Amino acid sequence: MNTATVPEPRTAAALAARRRKTEAALERVHQAIARLRRERAQVSVAAVARRSDVSRTFLYDNVEAGAAVAAAMTQAGEHQSRTLAEQDDEREATWRERALNAENALKAVHTEIRTQRSRIGELLGQIRDFEAEWTEEAIQRITTENTTLKQRIRQLTADNRTLDERLKAARSNLRFQDRRIADLEVRLITPGSTT
Repeated sequence: MNTATVPEPRTAAALAARRRKTEAALERVHQAIARLRRERAQVSVAAVARRSDVSRTFLYDNVEAGAAVAAAMTQAGEHQSRTLAEQDDEREATWRERALNAENALKAVHTEIRTQRSRIGELLGQIRDFEAEWTEEAIQRITTENTTLKQRIRQLTADNRTLDERLKAARSNLRFQDRRIADLEVRLITPGSTT
């Protein structure tokens, strides 16, 4: 009797079906990894299992699937670290540029502050000079003169108004007198008029 084990046809068919199922699952795993890379999504056991419709156990138990996922995660980690390094460089350049801009703006502000302080000092000096020229007695005298002049202006304004009214009245009287003279001249020239 031959002791070599020859699988029965049913067993061989089951093994072949299991192999095809495993190969199909492996193909889905490779496609899922490729899709995750294209989408620049994070490669993880959970993500690959979800996208390829296989269990996590399959990914851990199957040597080829586990190796593919591990290689993809390693490659994604290297790419991610390169991307992070590039982003760090970009951020650093941006911050450096902002710092330089802020430094330039700060210098400009300090220059403007010095200019304004100098101008304020000059103006305060002029104010002190003006204050030094005027004694309390001179200020009192000028204030009194100013008050007197204001009263005089009010008086002159009132006098001007009165004179203006008188002038208008005199002009009105003059027009009346001119008409009266003209009327009298006409009576003198006209014969037979009564005087």
